[in-house]
This record gives sequence, C-alpha cells and structure tokens, in this order.
Amino acid sequence: MARSSTSSTGPFASSRAAVEKVALELFAERGFDDTTADDIAAAAGISRRTFFRYFPTKGDVLFGDFGILLQGIEDWFAAAPEDAPLFEVIAEATMRFNRYHTDGPVAHRERMELILHTPALRANATLRHAEWLAVIARYAARRMGVPEDALAAQLAGHLSIGAANAAYEEWLRDESSDLTELVHRAFGLIESLPEMVTPRPRRRRRPNIAS
Repeated sequence: MARSSTSSTGPFASSRAAVEKVALELFAERGFDDTTADDIAAAAGISRRTFFRYFPTKGDVLFGDFGILLQGIEDWFAAAPEDAPLFEVIAEATMRFNRYHTDGPVAHRERMELILHTPALRANATLRHAEWLAVIARYAARRMGVPEDALAAQLAGHLSIGAANAAYEEWLRDESSDLTELVHRAFGLIESLPEMVTPRPRRRRRPNIAS
C-alpha cells in the first residue's frame, strides 16, 4: 500500500478535495498514526489553521463531505420507487456512497482499509455509522409505515451496515474482487441467508421411564 512519493504535494493545494488527496497519500506512505495535521498542512502548502478550517481533526479527512453526501443519499431515497425491493434500494444507495470517491479503486481501498482497521479511527467511524444507520432507518420506516425508532426500521439499518461492512472486508481481502458485486450479493444474502441453513434432524427424546 505504500507509495514512493506524494505526487499531489505542492504550494497551492487550495481546495478541501486537494488537501484530502494529499492527506490520503501521506497516510498511505507513513501510516495514519505517524502522519500529523502539521505534516498534511505542510505537504499541501497551507497553514495549520487553514487545515483545521477544512477538517476538525485529521481523522475527518477520511470521511470527506460526509454530511453533504448523507443528505444527497436521503434525497435519493425520497425519490426511489416505492415498489422496489427494500434492500436492493439500500444496496444501490451504498454504492452511490462509494461512487462519491473518484480517486480510483486503489485509493478507495486504502481509505476503507484505514477506516475499518485503524484503532484510532474507531470512535469516528462509529459516529459516521450511526449517522448512516439513521438515514437508512428513516427510509425503512417510511417504506414499512412504522416510526423511525421501531424495532423493524432499526433492524433494517443494522442489517444494512452489517452487509456493507461484510462486503468491504471481503473486498479488502481479495484485490481481484468487485465491490459492486459484493455489496449487492451481501444485501441479497440478508433475505436468503435463512434458506442456506441446513436443517439438523431433531433427536428423538427418550421416554422417561420411571424405575
């Protein structure tokens, strides 16, 4: 995953996206823990103060414009066909999330590797998962005709996060795999998984014969 040089470094990385790209390349070269906000600012040719105007912490770099993206997905859910299978719609929304990152599959793989496997990012990732789960639960609640905090709507959210994470982990393990195929397969398994369980024959209970 390491690279030999930071190709995006330069004196005038003036946009949030450019700073994000520089940061991701530094994380790939040095590791997340060994890269500081000052390192990113210097490589991007901006001041430390400017960096923190873009990102509250260096961990926030990995999540990009997460709030804006979530709002876009929520708007997309609102326009989704009401007769489309619930988890097919959520699977497509998950892939729309991933298409936001246009820096290529290698960089996106590095991003997801950091998010899922860096201990220092777990709290940040948990907060983002909770926000994403809430969006899914609101959509599921509307489709089901139940309150957002109803068990069924919340379960749909948790199942979706689990399916997405399982697909990501498989994608990270196998570099030849296709993320789109894995995500749709994982969401499909939510409904078909019970059918894959092989029934075990029940043991016949012996009669209790009193002596």
